[in-house]
Amino acid sequence: MTKGEAEDRINKLKKAIEQYRFEVHVLDKTDISEGALDSLKHELVMLEEQFPELITTDSPSQRVAGKPLPEFKKVKHQVSQWSFNDCFDEDELKSFDERVKRFLLPSFGVVSPEYICELKIDGLKVVLTYEKGILKTAATRGDGSVGEDVTHNVRTIESVPLTLTKKVDLITEGEIWMSKKVFDELNKKRKKEGLELFANPRNIAAGSIRQLDPKVANERRLKTFIYDIAKAEQFPESQKEELKYLDTLGFKTNKNFIVTKNISEIMDFWKLWQKKAPREDYWIDGIVIKVNKKEYQDVLGYTGKAPRWGIAFKFPAEQVTTVLEDISFQVGRTGVITPVANLRPVSVAGSVVSRATLHNEDEIKRLDLRLGDTVILQKAGDVIPDIVKVLTEFRSGKEKVFVMPTYCPVCESALEKRVIGEKKEQSSAYFCSNKKCPGKDRKKLYYFTSKKVFNIEGLGPKIIDALLDAELVSEPADFFTLKKGDLLALPRFGELSVNNLLESIEQARSISLDRFIASLSITGVGEETAYDLAKHFKTIEALKGVTVTELLSLNGVGPKASEEVVSWFKNTHNQKTLEHLLREVRVVSLPEEKTLEKLKGKIFVLTGTLESLSRDEAKMKIKALGGEVASSVSKNTSYVVAGENPGSKLVDAEKLEVKVLNEKSFLEILK
Repeated sequence: MTKGEAEDRINKLKKAIEQYRFEVHVLDKTDISEGALDSLKHELVMLEEQFPELITTDSPSQRVAGKPLPEFKKVKHQVSQWSFNDCFDEDELKSFDERVKRFLLPSFGVVSPEYICELKIDGLKVVLTYEKGILKTAATRGDGSVGEDVTHNVRTIESVPLTLTKKVDLITEGEIWMSKKVFDELNKKRKKEGLELFANPRNIAAGSIRQLDPKVANERRLKTFIYDIAKAEQFPESQKEELKYLDTLGFKTNKNFIVTKNISEIMDFWKLWQKKAPREDYWIDGIVIKVNKKEYQDVLGYTGKAPRWGIAFKFPAEQVTTVLEDISFQVGRTGVITPVANLRPVSVAGSVVSRATLHNEDEIKRLDLRLGDTVILQKAGDVIPDIVKVLTEFRSGKEKVFVMPTYCPVCESALEKRVIGEKKEQSSAYFCSNKKCPGKDRKKLYYFTSKKVFNIEGLGPKIIDALLDAELVSEPADFFTLKKGDLLALPRFGELSVNNLLESIEQARSISLDRFIASLSITGVGEETAYDLAKHFKTIEALKGVTVTELLSLNGVGPKASEEVVSWFKNTHNQKTLEHLLREVRVVSLPEEKTLEKLKGKIFVLTGTLESLSRDEAKMKIKALGGEVASSVSKNTSYVVAGENPGSKLVDAEKLEVKVLNEKSFLEILK
């Protein structure tokens, strides 16, 4: 990137960050997530580090927060209020550790400082000033120099002591937060009153503290965690001792902290709380790492905007910003052409992502997506990354409008535009017109061996590509005729790996009818429709001669899917493929209806990652007991099953008062 390009990007970042920051932190709006805003800030800092001559005093990287609201009296802070720098991965954490040691070297020689790790509570920062042990003022952070006087509201928070246990002069800092339980209660009340629901507890906490009437704050039952002493007659010798001292004075502190000796212990604590955070009654968005020894902190001091002795280690964001560099196209197993976003690599939800599905042409038009656009990328749990928004304010005029191709990217056959889906879920899609498209056949084989259907362990896309290139397979049945000698002739195949693969193939010879139907890759027939067909027709032989009329009588099978099923079984090539396959495998019918009554009438929605079983396995177990699985939460949903890192469906469940099951409760229901 040239200096000119960097300057243009930095200017756009500064303008966008200031606007979104004002909305999020001053007006308490949620048009953009905290994760996406953090991502923009992080990009700005990286560019300014690369081009330090472009740093200006008005850059968002050089300030802490927005201006105080005009409705409140302004309070000048006796101690400047700093904001911690953020890090997002282990490499950035190691860089912080190296900077600390390097800075301490002239004063203390080679040292290995202890770090204290505390939870980063997602709330509203408050600065409390005490004179002779009596609360005098409570202020928001504001812009770091001047905050808002919110004493009248903070006095209503019972966890804030009005009088300390010692008559000391003291300035402390902490976080105001609202419990998830109170948040849910407020939203239930607002729903009954026909009012708009609150987005999250942090926004309500901020809004409550900024109420002119203290009765509102009192009703919201806010809480605090105090975590730091900004000014005192005498400081404890370490951050750990500081927390203990705050306890003795009567403050509420968070007990979930640990003193660590190295980066490995910090990473263990960070990973532990990624898993535990959703179970707490307050929102946690990371951990804060501080040099424990006060003497070291004093020497390290501050930069122009943040302490050198501490850093915030954020949990992986579910939303980040990145740039759409190109759009490529994939041929699916049904011949559908799917546009794929090629992105500037970015870390989201714990993994580096450079590609995301764009679904279809309709979705691209809805987003008004263009090549070169800055976008918000979202990933929750094990869901495929999605582009959810285009930040049009970053456009320079050089972005290119997207145009769908007219030829297949694999075989160069002409594409056909069709309407797919049923009723409200209809959309336009492009299909390769070549019935023998090698790209389509390749994807069918990938799907055939995947966990969703035959689940042949060790037979992934790369191995299938090698088998295709060696002309050892051309249709699904060929996998079951492979011999040891065939596989040993392939590059990088040893006897042990060959034996393991052949054993996996042998174990896959028996398959349930619903998975077998799904493996055929009939257009419009996914796992759920395949299950409905298997439950009704009992055998593959009964399904062979089905008519459109018969299929339309089944719940969940629409007109287009019905036509595709009948057409597939009438096709001569498909009949031969099916005949060859049935010679090699044993298809098992589903259990009789009497065993499928336990969850009849119950609708489940799954969100997050389960430890003991995959999402597909969970779906199958629900259906095997007569239950249904839906993709979104509605008033008809019976249960939402929430695993690790649940997405927005959990929020939807809380809004609609749908019962939420953790993994343990879910497994109990399945027994």
